[in-house]
Amino acid sequence: MHVPDGFINAPTSAVTGVVAAGAVAVSLRGARRELDERTAPLAGLVAAFIFAVQMLNFPVAAGTSGHLLGGALAAILVGPYTGVLCVSVVLLMQGILFADGGLTALGVNITDMAIVTTVVAYALFRGLVKVLPRTRRSVTVASFVAALVSVPAAALAFTFLYWIGGTTDVAIGKVATAMIGVHVLIGIGEAAITALTVGAVVAVRPDLVYGARGLGQRLKLRVNGELVDAPSDTGPAPAPVAARSHRKVWITGLVASLVLAGFVSFYASADPDGLEKVASDKGIDEKAEEHANADSPLADYGVEDIADARVSGGLAGVIGVGVTVVAGSAVFWAVRRRRSDDASPSSTETTV
Repeated sequence: MHVPDGFINAPTSAVTGVVAAGAVAVSLRGARRELDERTAPLAGLVAAFIFAVQMLNFPVAAGTSGHLLGGALAAILVGPYTGVLCVSVVLLMQGILFADGGLTALGVNITDMAIVTTVVAYALFRGLVKVLPRTRRSVTVASFVAALVSVPAAALAFTFLYWIGGTTDVAIGKVATAMIGVHVLIGIGEAAITALTVGAVVAVRPDLVYGARGLGQRLKLRVNGELVDAPSDTGPAPAPVAARSHRKVWITGLVASLVLAGFVSFYASADPDGLEKVASDKGIDEKAEEHANADSPLADYGVEDIADARVSGGLAGVIGVGVTVVAGSAVFWAVRRRRSDDASPSSTETTV
């Protein structure tokens, strides 16, 4: 789904750049309310994990592959505003360091892959958890459905942008049919990865999942002036999670990201992803431009001057995870610190 330079014309790219910049600004402000002592340390890790899993293209049809977009996963784990920032950090690192996704198309990619996926997924997720039983399984099910829908939604958004500012003369109906059809299949993979990841974290530390907050809270009734737990059909409420360090979760997530990017990525599908396949089949890529950073030493997810493909790709993946977790953590700690500054009293002096 990474749109290269040349697919969308300059005016449309400029407008989406303004939209993306505005959404990031709003998300920076909204993330202040989401990032606390639990989510702030993990937000950078979520960005790094998304970077790693995006290197794992999986086959979805003959000659076509797909990979995680990550908007649903990020929104459910750390919140929708922070989720937009997580995916935006990933896209920025990919565009600058790895020549993946055009620089002039960065606004298009952030709008499509960060904003649309996150907004659609989290809105659907919240709607589902309100009507489903308040259980951990419901969070996992809602995560699956939200992620599944978010991918064809992003494909539809790209189709709309192409209809407005596409640089080639291809019937929009053909583009829509091809894009949505293949991305429904990719959405199944996205849903599986998202549900497995969210389910794994909810199983061990539900307090660290933004979308599962309040999961163990039971309705209270006032009886004879005292608050008591209301009867529940889902069994006893889970015991409250004691305040404890998130270090083990952070280390486990980082190690998993490094292994996925540094080792498992070598076995990923080499077939073109959904957008690349549709662009090639329908002629959308006729005016595609060479990436401005095509000469980057990490271009195409390989380290320059290292001949061994396994070592080159693995090292590039490890570097990418490291850079993303550092850049993401720096952003989120700065936002968290800004929240703390805003919450602190401006003055402790009193006047008489």
